[in-house]
Amino acid sequence: MVPVAAATDAAAASCARHTTGACKANSSHPRGVTAKCKDGSWSRSAHFRGTCSGHRGVKYWYR
Repeated sequence: MVPVAAATDAAAASCARHTTGACKANSSHPRGVTAKCKDGSWSRSAHFRGTCSGHRGVKYWYR
């Protein structure tokens, strides 16, 4: 997981179609991140299964 403070190294991206919550197109997030967890941490997981499992699940998926 990437600390929330790392969000300053943001890259624009779109939310994946299967995301939950109110994710906006072109929202900022750290480079290389694939998901934002419900506890506010970031994930670089290459697979859907188990992503953010210790962080209350996935809030947003990024492409």
